[in-house]
Amino acid sequence: MPLVDHLEELRLRILRSLIAILLSSGLCLLFVRKLVQALEIPAGKIHFLQIAPGEFLFISIKVAGYGGLTISLPYILYQFLKFILPGLTKREKRLIAPSVAGSAILFFLGIFFAWRALIPAALGFLISYGADVVEPLWSIEKYLDFVLLLMLSTGLAFQLPILQLILGFFELISWKKMLSSWRVVVMTSAVAGAVITPSTDPITMLLLSSSIIFLFFVGVGLVALTSNFKEQIRPSLDP
Repeated sequence: MPLVDHLEELRLRILRSLIAILLSSGLCLLFVRKLVQALEIPAGKIHFLQIAPGEFLFISIKVAGYGGLTISLPYILYQFLKFILPGLTKREKRLIAPSVAGSAILFFLGIFFAWRALIPAALGFLISYGADVVEPLWSIEKYLDFVLLLMLSTGLAFQLPILQLILGFFELISWKKMLSSWRVVVMTSAVAGAVITPSTDPITMLLLSSSIIFLFFVGVGLVALTSNFKEQIRPSLDP
């Protein structure tokens, strides 16, 4: 297609994605109280306060926005695939579609891991520290900002194996080279755990950095498997 037609198609797919986000956010807004209650579960018996007029209204819109973006992610990835697949070779198509599907799965797994493991660990440390001195009464806005940011950051951190798989598939870096850089990855994961987590407690940073290291070695294994598979089928493809 001419460039103008490509731009028009891109505009249409972005518009569809935005509409999907708005519709999903509107749906989440109808059930926002249930979503907030689910996000409050890791806090246990902590009491939350609304310390400013309209605070819960604004945070409800924010939670609905995050929820709408998360729900519509598969549809957004579908629109992305529909736009780029016609311009890819058969070899590239065999990688992109599974990678996008895996990316969505890992993103949801990252969110669940943060909600199930990281957030309770962080809150447990923060609540116990100074519990004999101060009574924990938290702002609902500050708490949900903390939870949403940690969940989003963890979901993005879980994309590491997909990035490694793409780099390995296009032979930009071998799995042996990746494995030899494990010391750099350990240091980088420690820094990332400190930067990504909204809190400064060591428990959360340790869990997140350990997860990144584990995902790195999973990515190395995937790259090694795909490399061995390509070497096995390459003789049959040669003329």
